[in-house]
Amino acid sequence: MASFREMMSGDELVIAPLALNPLSAVIAKQNGFKALYVGGGALGYLKCVTEANLTEPEFAQVALDIRTVCDLPLILDGACGWGDPMHMHRTIALAEAAGFAAIEIEDQILPKRAHHHAGTEHLIPMEDMVDKVKEAAAARQNPDFVIIGRTNAARSYDFDEAMRRLEAYREAGADVLLSYSQNPDHIRMMGERLGPPLMQMVPIGTPFKSWRYSLDELKSLGYRLVVDSMTPLAVLHNAMKQCYASIAAGVRDPMVSDKPPEEMAAINLTINLEAMLEVERRTTEKPA
Repeated sequence: MASFREMMSGDELVIAPLALNPLSAVIAKQNGFKALYVGGGALGYLKCVTEANLTEPEFAQVALDIRTVCDLPLILDGACGWGDPMHMHRTIALAEAAGFAAIEIEDQILPKRAHHHAGTEHLIPMEDMVDKVKEAAAARQNPDFVIIGRTNAARSYDFDEAMRRLEAYREAGADVLLSYSQNPDHIRMMGERLGPPLMQMVPIGTPFKSWRYSLDELKSLGYRLVVDSMTPLAVLHNAMKQCYASIAAGVRDPMVSDKPPEEMAAINLTINLEAMLEVERRTTEKPA
């Protein structure tokens, strides 16, 4: 399998969906994905808070759990890096130790605020973020570890400010660049101005009226990574609401198979239960 850095250096577009636990990671791999995204927004929602409340060890635990059963490269949504330039050394060391292949770092204030979810941005000076990126690059021990530099300046200020920042972050050592914007013209102009490898957040599995580019068009513009950071969480939330409402009403959940044993058999295939049973047949559960 190619390393994540090799993927970003190539000509193909990598789609990395959200993964929050081993089961979701295994199912994603079975569907042919080549990388996975451990998203802060989604993990925050899963814990009934926001990403502003999360610490890096919480992400590290998710990575360890996933990597025990799935070897796909994991991308860490590193928010603001959990600190200043000095702190980047432990941030990167912990990310590498947990088995992440990449970290996304953005240029917002610390502590990050929940208002980020309402579209209110508080960006740090570009020079401060440049120092953080430089130290993050200097801190990595694995040369294949990828640093993604992100800015939301196009939403807070203007497109030119976002591009000025990303150009500086690339010069400081960021391997991949992300400007978060839902403006289709910004998506195109970013590709034309910066060139690959670029990243974009696209809710592929969710209706998104302002989106107008196909994946092939994104690839031609220099995008090498597309992350769907929210669709699996939205589906999970909707399914759980429906499930518990059905149980409370004493009716069958319409999403459940008419033949529950078949669904459990499918789950057993997903987790490869037979491999575990086979070990026990050879050891602790030998036939009499």
